[in-house]
Amino acid sequence: MALGEKITTILNGTIESIRSVIPLTMTIDKPSLFTQPFTQTSISVLIGMTGDLRGRLISEGHETMFGNIGETMFGMPLEGEMLESFTSELGNMIAGNLATIVSQKGITIDITPPTVLVGQTKIYGFDKAFRVPIYFENKGELQLILTIDNE
Repeated sequence: MALGEKITTILNGTIESIRSVIPLTMTIDKPSLFTQPFTQTSISVLIGMTGDLRGRLISEGHETMFGNIGETMFGMPLEGEMLESFTSELGNMIAGNLATIVSQKGITIDITPPTVLVGQTKIYGFDKAFRVPIYFENKGELQLILTIDNE
């Protein structure tokens, strides 16, 4: 499978995973290509990928958005360490589900444990990256970032 096909399959699989993990109405924008660095301003969860495609999956947004999603999923407000833990687990659920989805399409990926990044952070060290904005109705915006490492 060509690199472009793998990227498309991973992006589509991630969107499918988000739809199945997060029980909210969402609007998904078109992916856009960007170069390094990626700058985050609030909170994100980073999951590394190895196997047929090497890179990182980053889910980035404002703490309020992650808190709103957590409250919807668990029925209680989340803040502080509980919010950071939830953000980590949400990224883990999305990436784990993604690995299952793409394996059914012939792509094998392994995922690393989640890393939560809080505050303003710049991320370097990738060849190219794709950004997919996802808007959750009345909850906020999630930036889905897929970085691709040099092969």
